[in-house]
Amino acid sequence: MLALVGSGEYLPPMKEVDRYLLDLLPDQPRLVCLATAAGQEGEQRLSYWNNLGVSYFSELGAEATALPVIDRISASNDDFIEKIRQANFVYLSGGNPVYLFNTLQGTPAWQAILDVHQNGGVVAGCSAGAMVMGDLIPALPRWKTAFNLLPGMVVIPHFDEISPALVWVVRLLIRRDKTLLGIEGNTAFIVLRDVCEVRGKGSVTLWNRLGKRRFQHGQIIERPEALPRTARL
Repeated sequence: MLALVGSGEYLPPMKEVDRYLLDLLPDQPRLVCLATAAGQEGEQRLSYWNNLGVSYFSELGAEATALPVIDRISASNDDFIEKIRQANFVYLSGGNPVYLFNTLQGTPAWQAILDVHQNGGVVAGCSAGAMVMGDLIPALPRWKTAFNLLPGMVVIPHFDEISPALVWVVRLLIRRDKTLLGIEGNTAFIVLRDVCEVRGKGSVTLWNRLGKRRFQHGQIIERPEALPRTARL
């Protein structure tokens, strides 16, 4: 299970979505918060995200902890790796997507996150944490590689905050074989085993050579009907 959030991690408007995700787990939720994307923002911001995440998910009934995986050294820390492997829910909060990717790529921490995902747990990413799950990360002067858990898709969070003109520019820069996945604030695009689902207060836009479609809370997206034929979710 994969959950990509446009914005609003650890805040009240997302509670119903996160309760839904926690309820998908067959066991007691064991959650790890990773503020890796904010690793360059200083101790104060890291503490803010870590404390907010632990407090938020503890109130929702999860056994929650935050790990200081903020650079490639800490992403290879054996204690941190073991705690990630013992979790069944990993949450990557916002910050710098390129830094997040470069920090985790090829590390034991990222492999542990993949293990959680492949073993039936939830991996959630908000903003930067969502962007790294796609095929490419929009960046200048060149777009960057991402983890490609959603092949063929370019994830754009905060989609309701972006001007229509900029959205058109981004779409023009995306190759014809890619899909723009625009996720609005306080909204999640959830990838389950056989389908995708939208949850939250906003909407999700899928835009590719097959057309442009918008999905609201509760709508199920059957594959490959709404997704590019090249996508293999």
